Amino acid sequence: MASTSKRNYFGKGSVEVTTGESKARRLAITADKLVTQPFEGIDTIPDVLAYAARTHGTKNAMGWRDIVDIHEEEKEVKKTVGGKEIKEIKKWKYFQLSNFNYISFVEVQERVSEISRGLVHFGITPEDIFNVYAQTSVNWQLMSHACVSISTSVATAYDTLGESGLTHSLNEPNCVGVFTNAELLPTLLRVLVNTPSVRLVIYDGQAASSVLDDLRKVREGVQVLSLDELREVGKEQSVDVLADRKPTKDKVALIMYTSGTTGAPKGVVLTHGNVIASVGAVHTLIGHHFLPEDSFLAYLPLAHILEYIVELSLFFSGMTTGYGRVKTLTDASVRKCKGDIVTFKPSIMVGVPAVWETIRKGIVGKINSSGTIKKSVFNSAMAVKKANVPGLSQFVDSAVLSSVKQATGGRLRLALSGGAALSRETQEFLSVALVTMLQGYGMTESCGMCAVLPPEHMQYGSVGLPVPSIEIKFLDVPDAGYLSTNNPPQGEVCIRGPSVTKGYYKRDDLNNDESIFTKDGWLRTGDVGQWNPDGTLSLIDRIKNLVKLQGGEYIALERLESTYKACNLISNICVYASADAKQPIAVVIPHESNLRHALEAKSVAVDSSAHLPDLCNDKTVKELVLKECNAVGKKNGFKPMEILQAIILTSEEWTPENGLTTAAQKIQRSKIAKKFENEIKEAYKNQ
Repeated sequence: MASTSKRNYFGKGSVEVTTGESKARRLAITADKLVTQPFEGIDTIPDVLAYAARTHGTKNAMGWRDIVDIHEEEKEVKKTVGGKEIKEIKKWKYFQLSNFNYISFVEVQERVSEISRGLVHFGITPEDIFNVYAQTSVNWQLMSHACVSISTSVATAYDTLGESGLTHSLNEPNCVGVFTNAELLPTLLRVLVNTPSVRLVIYDGQAASSVLDDLRKVREGVQVLSLDELREVGKEQSVDVLADRKPTKDKVALIMYTSGTTGAPKGVVLTHGNVIASVGAVHTLIGHHFLPEDSFLAYLPLAHILEYIVELSLFFSGMTTGYGRVKTLTDASVRKCKGDIVTFKPSIMVGVPAVWETIRKGIVGKINSSGTIKKSVFNSAMAVKKANVPGLSQFVDSAVLSSVKQATGGRLRLALSGGAALSRETQEFLSVALVTMLQGYGMTESCGMCAVLPPEHMQYGSVGLPVPSIEIKFLDVPDAGYLSTNNPPQGEVCIRGPSVTKGYYKRDDLNNDESIFTKDGWLRTGDVGQWNPDGTLSLIDRIKNLVKLQGGEYIALERLESTYKACNLISNICVYASADAKQPIAVVIPHESNLRHALEAKSVAVDSSAHLPDLCNDKTVKELVLKECNAVGKKNGFKPMEILQAIILTSEEWTPENGLTTAAQKIQRSKIAKKFENEIKEAYKNQ
C-alpha cells in the first residue's frame, strides 16, 4: 500500500461504540471488530518468524557491529568534597567498532532453530521459564525467539538491574536458565547462590575462564555454555524434536518486569495472542508507511515492551534492523570510527523523551557554538519551515537543515517518541529541523501500545488514535474535575482488548484489586486523558502525580515537567510541591554547555568557565535558570500556581545505578525528593 498522509484515511479517527453496559471508543476504521492479528495464519510469535523467512528470504534482517578495540583516555575531573576542591583522574572508555555485519531473515530462522534444539537437548520444557538478562542485541532476539518457539516462557530483566532486582526476576518465576552477556557474568555470579532454580547459564561475548569456573562451582548441576556452543549442540539434534513444542496463542510468551517507579518490579504476563494482537495493531495503523528500503536502528532496552513490539512489528514487515548501543550512538563516544546513527543511516527511529531531548539540545548547542551568522541563518530557516512557505521549505531543507539531518545519517524519515510525555517544544523543533516526530502512548500491560499518532494526523500535544487492538473508555475523576461530560470529554483512561494483559505474575493481590482491574474487564491506567475533536487522544495528567496546593487547586507534576523540560538550560527536571505550598519548586540538572553559553550571551556577572557544582550553588545562576524555565511555562499558558517558585540545581546525573531513575529513564520522584529534602525545605523557607 502506498504511503498516504490524507487526513481522511482514518475517517473520524475514533468513534464511540456500545459494548455491553458501557460506551467505549475504538479506531474508526476497525470499529466493528478489534484487531487480533496482522492476518489469518499468524497466531503466535514463531508464526511471525516463519512468515518473515518465507516472505523476505535472503534480505538483510539484523545487523550488528563488533568491538575492534577499546581506547582508554584519562581526564582530570574536579570535585568539591566537604567544601574543598579535589582533583581526580578518571578513566574513560571509548569503543572502536567495525562496520555492520548482517544476517538474513532465513539465517535468523536457522539460528533460532539451532538454539531451540540445543535448549530441548538440555531438558528445557514448556513448563519452564527462561530469563533474558542482557543488552539489546541480535543475540537477545535469537535467544527469546528460541525459547518462545518451544513454548518456554521468557522473563525479562533490564541489563542495568542491580543484584536485588535480578534476584527477584530470577526467583519469582523460578527461572531454570538465564541468557546474559559476558560482562554481566560477575553480577550473575554474586546472585546465583540465592537463585536455586537456575541450572543453565548461556552467555555471549568473551568470558574469563575463572568466572566460568566459579559459576560452575556455585552448586552441583549448574551448566555454563556460550551461545555458540549451544548452537553447535543444537545442530547435532534432529529438527523433529521441535514438532510437538509449538506454542498456542494462549501460551504465556513473556513475563515482562516493569521498571516500576514504586516497590518491587511487577511481572506483566503477556500471551502470544496479546503480542500478536499488538503486531496486528501496528500493521493496521501505520504499516502502510513502511517502505521496502526502510531501516531501523535498535538501541533501547528490549526488556522494555516498546522496543520489543516495535522490533517484532518491523521484522514482520521485512525491515532491516541495525543494533546500536546507547553508549555509541553518536561520534562523541567512539574513536577511529563513526557513531551508530551515522554509520547505519536509519530511516526510522524510536526513542524515549530523554533521547529526543538530548538530540535537540545537542543540535541547539552546536548551532550556538557556530557563530552569530550561522545561528541567525538557522533561526530564519526554522521560521520559513514553520510557516510552510511554498517552494522555500524544500530549499531550506536542502540548503540549511541538511547539515542537521546528517547528524542522524541523513535518511531519517519517521521518528516515534514513547515511554513518557514529550514536550511540545521538542516535538515541534525536531519535526521542523529533522524529521516528522510522532508520539505514542502505551504501557507494558497493553503490550506497549494504547495510542499512536499516524502521520495522517500529525499534530502537537496528542498521543494519537486508539490502536485497533484495544478500546478506551473514560472514568470520571470528580475531585479534580475531570468528567466524561466535560467538553472536551475528560477522565481516567481505561483500556480493554486482545492486546491487554490478564494480570501480573503471582500477584493475586493486584489482579483482584478493582482499582486496577475492574469486574467487567477494564484495566485502569491511572492516566487522565481527553478526546480531541478529530478523534485523537491527549494525555493531560496522571492521577498519582496530582498534588493539591494550599489554594485547594490541583497541579499535575508530570505535565509541568514535560513542558519545563523544553527549556534549553535543562538536562533533566523533577517538579515537587508540598500540600502547604502556593506553588511548586523544581530540582534541575542543568544542560552544561547551553548553560555556559547562556551565561556568556546574557553577560551574567558569573565566571561561565567555573566548575559546574560551583555554578549550581550560585544564586545568580539559579535565578537565570528559574527565569528561563518560567518563561517556557508562561509561553505555554501556565496558571500562576503552576509557575515555579524556586529551583535547586544539581550537577549529579540521575541514573538507574544511583536509583534516581528507572531502567526506562523515568525519574523516581519520591527518591529525588528524599535526596534533596533539606534543599527543598530551605527553598520553601526562603520564599
